[in-house]
Amino acid sequence: MKAQIFETQRLILKPLSRKHLTQDYVDWLNDIDVYRYLETGGNYTLDMLKDYLTDVEKKDIYFWGMHLKESNIHIGNIKIDPVNLRHGFAEYGIMMGEKSEWGKGYAKEATLRILDYCFNELNLRKITLGVVIDNTSAFNLYKSIGFEIEGIYKKHGFYQGKYCDVVRMALFNPNNNDK
Repeated sequence: MKAQIFETQRLILKPLSRKHLTQDYVDWLNDIDVYRYLETGGNYTLDMLKDYLTDVEKKDIYFWGMHLKESNIHIGNIKIDPVNLRHGFAEYGIMMGEKSEWGKGYAKEATLRILDYCFNELNLRKITLGVVIDNTSAFNLYKSIGFEIEGIYKKHGFYQGKYCDVVRMALFNPNNNDK
């Protein structure tokens, strides 16, 4: 597996695998509050999740389950995929599944650790992401970390019964002068 285990102050990031197959994970994928701005969600089953996690293992990508250090509870996922080594950039994604842990700074904590890995170990020069403009908490998180708007795709995705703008954002490696 490409992904390795990382620790932060409060989290352990473990490579996403079939070990993450739980009813709680399925419930996240079926919870409108969780999948509201994601490309996937709704009508998931344990078998569907098992197939997905099996595929993740086969692809050997940078994809982690976020676990609380003190209890080992899986609270969400974070990934860097795809990675383009030729051009030195990668796409970031995150899902905070466990709603009882929302608003506690775990997304930022995990993101900062993964960005450090991308910039200082993988030597990437740029991380990109897309965020639905209506997802203000995610947008504000990315801005607070230093992501900048590169463009807006007008009425790009269909979420909650309407077409929404998607903001494309990027963060450059602060150690790389080839921006």
